[in-house]
Amino acid sequence: MSDGNSNLVQLTAKDFKSDQEVRWCPGCGDYAILAVIQGFMPELGLERERIVFVSGIGCAARFPYYLNTYGMHSIHGRAPAIATGLAVTRPDLSVWVVTGDGDALSIGGNHLIHALRRNVNLKILLFNNRIYGLTKGQYSPTSELGKVTKSTPMGSLDYPFNPLSVAIGAEASFVARAIDTDKKGLAEVLEAAARHRGSAFVEILQNCNIYNDGAFDYVREDKGNRIYLRAGEPVRFGPEGEMGVVQHADGSAQVVRVEDVGEESLLVHDPGHREPSQAFALSRLTFETDGAVPLGVFRSVDRPVYDDLMGEQLERAREQRGEGELAALLQSGDTWTIA
Repeated sequence: MSDGNSNLVQLTAKDFKSDQEVRWCPGCGDYAILAVIQGFMPELGLERERIVFVSGIGCAARFPYYLNTYGMHSIHGRAPAIATGLAVTRPDLSVWVVTGDGDALSIGGNHLIHALRRNVNLKILLFNNRIYGLTKGQYSPTSELGKVTKSTPMGSLDYPFNPLSVAIGAEASFVARAIDTDKKGLAEVLEAAARHRGSAFVEILQNCNIYNDGAFDYVREDKGNRIYLRAGEPVRFGPEGEMGVVQHADGSAQVVRVEDVGEESLLVHDPGHREPSQAFALSRLTFETDGAVPLGVFRSVDRPVYDDLMGEQLERAREQRGEGELAALLQSGDTWTIA
């Protein structure tokens, strides 16, 4: 893909590797994600100077150092806000945000949901390891109820966020999930996100082998627990496709045995449906409640993009009032002089 540029730039994964030493804990899932992203970047068909990665604070926030593109290591939770300013003023750039479950859903919660509801043309990659890794293992907004950590020695009392449900509730126009070690699945999701015009939100299940090792082993190690969502296809999974998903009249989704309900009863995945109800129902399926985890694109719809709307508004203002000068604007209307 070339983001509208017919002159594809031929680059390789090596071109996107910076000269900085990659410094994460040995075995961290971020290494696998970095390798996939570096390998995927050439698919954009863009010059490195037209790609920008913005991060907040956390282990994942080191990404801009390790990619040979433009980048900014910004402040805690504010990466979506900074990326918004960049995206709307430089529509020629491909803008990506790298964040973690703590950075995005705790101090950055408001910035995240407002970027999504506005449908700013940027891609948000949320690495979810259900823990604060950089600050040594405190519980995070996605840690499970009862999680014992240094900050919750008797177990967390907080009910966790479901990142996909939050994004869908904020009316994100593109929502997807992948796993750090699933190279093919992650690359497919990144490609779909890059093609989407508007806010694309991707949750990546990522292992922190120091402070929360094995948090997602039930789906990282057991492929039989993965529900891959394919547009236009019945939702089914398992070694022999023996399991499936149905949607009830109340809107909720449930995992069932196909032989018990018949294939004609299975939910047919439609990520482009105007209403977010189906995507939301799928986001509620968890290993804890249903013994399996949906992966892939949950929602992908077209709706007005904030960047375009702002550009149209500015153009109308120019037509109505002329180009204008800043000095003249400051002196217009009621002014006074202070002696």
